[in-house]
Amino acid sequence: MGRPPVSVGLLLVSHSARLAEGLRELVEQVVQGRVRIAVAAGSEDGGLGTSAVAISAAVESLAGPDGVLVLMDLGSAVLSAETALELLDPAVRERVRMADAPFVEGAVAAAVEASLDSGLDAVLATAVAARGQGKLG
Repeated sequence: MGRPPVSVGLLLVSHSARLAEGLRELVEQVVQGRVRIAVAAGSEDGGLGTSAVAISAAVESLAGPDGVLVLMDLGSAVLSAETALELLDPAVRERVRMADAPFVEGAVAAAVEASLDSGLDAVLATAVAARGQGKLG
């Protein structure tokens, strides 16, 4: 039996539900259930888009004492996530960080860091540091 999930949760916000679910599958394989991961992706009708309401609900589903790191795929997802933060109770909002990080690399790096029982700010820093990884040449 594996160890229980750690406290920091990861939220994947994408315009595409298929992209976010695929990334969640990849990350879950890497950390083998040690990190709680939620997805807020796509529009209600199954198309592309993001929803501040869905994002805030997903944050609340992950909210714990050690917080939630939100990773977003494109610029307008950032706007939806910022709006979602305004919908949250201030006590929850103060434990949420939005990562200016590459979506795939940042999610994998953050999940690995979170799986080591690191705190929210360390998980955020690791996600952001992934921006410089994987460059060719």
